[in-house]
Amino acid sequence: MHPVVGIFTRREDAERAAAELEPAGIDRGRIIVLTPGTPAERPTTVPTRETEPPGIGTALGTVTGAAAGAAGGMQLGTVLSTLLVPGLGPVIALGALGTVLLGALGAAVGHAFDDAPEGVPKDDLFLYEDALRHGRSVVIVLADDDQRAEVARAVLSANGAESLDAFRERWWKGLRDVEAAHYESTGQPFAAAEPDYRRGFECALGAGQRDRAYDDVVNKLKQRYPDVYNTDAFRRGYERGQARAAGRRSDRAA
Repeated sequence: MHPVVGIFTRREDAERAAAELEPAGIDRGRIIVLTPGTPAERPTTVPTRETEPPGIGTALGTVTGAAAGAAGGMQLGTVLSTLLVPGLGPVIALGALGTVLLGALGAAVGHAFDDAPEGVPKDDLFLYEDALRHGRSVVIVLADDDQRAEVARAVLSANGAESLDAFRERWWKGLRDVEAAHYESTGQPFAAAEPDYRRGFECALGAGQRDRAYDDVVNKLKQRYPDVYNTDAFRRGYERGQARAAGRRSDRAA
């Protein structure tokens, strides 16, 4: 599986991109769209391009809806589920697999990450959450091979998507100054420690680590990060990531 992710500022751009993927050769069952809001807030039509096949632009803009868990054989635009996610508000999932991923996001307080669709980078769920929290829409394509992955990237990019890697860097840039100040409060420089610290921080937010203290998962971390798991910077980053996740949970409970 070759997952391709695009982050969109405008919901209609995300929906148009998803509508263009199937004509480009992507199986509709491999397309997931997550967007904040409710069905009533979605545009009734999606802006089209002159080069689009007739009807493509409205394929996702005229959703009638279906209950979560609807059959995967339905049209992408008619498989719709919504969930009120604490801390995020209402989130819409389009696409048969989107209903499962939406459930994983909604259960992120616990350890329900195993419910995420096969092939979805589970360790990146916290980035999807952050994008949705800031009003962005997320399109995920589970491409079967490199060729389809390249096609998906081209379609997403043409519709204004930011890559997940670019979004990740912006996300970290927004946190870096605070984390650097916290680390340097003990008298140690942050610049040299940052790579290990960041790996630990992101690891703590990923699948299977939330709510789990470092000592409880150290053997797992040893297997996954054998070169850095026992460094002071990695551990401190992990513990700060845990604290951030706990803070998010407090926000959700409020």
